[in-house]
Amino acid sequence: MKQFEESVYRLIVETSTNLPADVRRAVNRGRAAEDAATRAGLALSTIAQNIEMAEQEVSPICQDTGMPTFVVHTPVGANQIEMKKSIYQAVIRATRDGKLRPNSVDSLTGSNSGDNLGPGTPVIHFEQWEEDDIDLRLILKGGGCENKNIQYSLPAELEGLGKAGRDLDGIRKCILHAVYQAQGQGCSAGFIGVGIGGDRTTGYELAKQQLFRHAEDINPHPDLQKLEEYVMETANQLGIGTMGFGGEVTLLGCKIGAMNRLPASFFVSVAYNCWAFRRQGALIDPVTGDIRSWLYESGSHVAMNADTEAAPAAPAEAPEKGREVVLQTPISEEQVRSLRVGDVVIIRGEMHTGRDALHKHLMDHDAPLDLNGAVIYHCGPVMLKDDEGWHVKAAGPTTSSREEPYQGHILKKFGIRAVIGKGGMGANTLQALQEHGAVYLNAIGGAAQYYAECIQRVNGVDFMEFGIPEAMWHLQVDGFAAIVTMDSHGNSLHADVSRDSKAKLEMFKEPVFA
Repeated sequence: MKQFEESVYRLIVETSTNLPADVRRAVNRGRAAEDAATRAGLALSTIAQNIEMAEQEVSPICQDTGMPTFVVHTPVGANQIEMKKSIYQAVIRATRDGKLRPNSVDSLTGSNSGDNLGPGTPVIHFEQWEEDDIDLRLILKGGGCENKNIQYSLPAELEGLGKAGRDLDGIRKCILHAVYQAQGQGCSAGFIGVGIGGDRTTGYELAKQQLFRHAEDINPHPDLQKLEEYVMETANQLGIGTMGFGGEVTLLGCKIGAMNRLPASFFVSVAYNCWAFRRQGALIDPVTGDIRSWLYESGSHVAMNADTEAAPAAPAEAPEKGREVVLQTPISEEQVRSLRVGDVVIIRGEMHTGRDALHKHLMDHDAPLDLNGAVIYHCGPVMLKDDEGWHVKAAGPTTSSREEPYQGHILKKFGIRAVIGKGGMGANTLQALQEHGAVYLNAIGGAAQYYAECIQRVNGVDFMEFGIPEAMWHLQVDGFAAIVTMDSHGNSLHADVSRDSKAKLEMFKEPVFA
């Protein structure tokens, strides 16, 4: 069991830090299809660079290492109780070593366990099979893309597409709607797994099972094969693009499975996964516990065509006619008012992380330091501490829409001038940006190594009682690049892309599959 624990640990590290070859090739195909001079092209270039940096540093590709979900097929007679104990120990070790972020939170108290263990975490599915090896698979699916999962009960009326019936064409409409509703909040360009049938629970389970398929396989069911091909072609015509910036590449993969259902129920379940598609597996010797082989081709030999030696920075020419503007914190209202959607901002100075727990707290309490002219970064970093203090191991943005109920009030209350996150925010925040004089900056979701490289040191931390991801970290940065997507003049790229993609969605109302 000790060697089995070591094999599980190796699987966790490989999954968290090194995307497999099929995923890398999908990202490269996306880059080839996108104009490199656009915002989406810049995002894909950053993603490619981040993939190689994560492998080289053996650090998490994305700071949100998600809900570790293991699927284990065991030979008859294998001791699943002892195997579960070994998986728990491997998870604790990987968390301690900064390969997993502590993500297990008590749903009633909000307390973070600190080691990724707790009721329901990690998720482990055991199943016996009549083979000699242990088949152990792991998927790390972050909260941002998990929140964009969606389930439909047919028949249904769908925004932009009209009525979806209990047939293949109704399923088609559900899948297109699922891609549309995700916009850039799930870190597009993404992958989707679709489960047709089952009940509400098994439908979602089937959808997630599809994510374990190889990205380049062919569905053995001819109707589902045609549907997968149709979705891949059509979803990329919606113009949502990478990070929701608009563009040619919205979806990198679509896998669909079906199971029987009750006569009264017809569910279509969609599991959305970000571009940081972290899943790997291994065949393990049940006697020695050693890994015999990996189940997904290693990505190490698939070059991402990115210059990983260069320090993270915006391109010499900002995409789509935007300017490049360097801002030193604290930032003035005058500087903010001069910014427009499309500008690339390079931040130097101190910024402060803030997620759900902090925003809720600041609604009714004072901040621990002066935030006038400050930058708030929607980020839950991976942090490690040694004798020299805290070190940032991964630090990409989280989905900003969760802070919509708080953000406008906090901007005005504390004099904050810039908010950084991913996926954009809503009408209330846009109005507050305009009234107060502030901007929303979109960083590249999942690019945790790219942004960690910009952080020079940790100046301090407050609210550690919230847990590492939710604490308020004070970070000294240089060369932190992000794109203005909501400005102080009432302009929002996110609202524009959402409106345009809805108009394109409506083009696909008519039946395609008889």
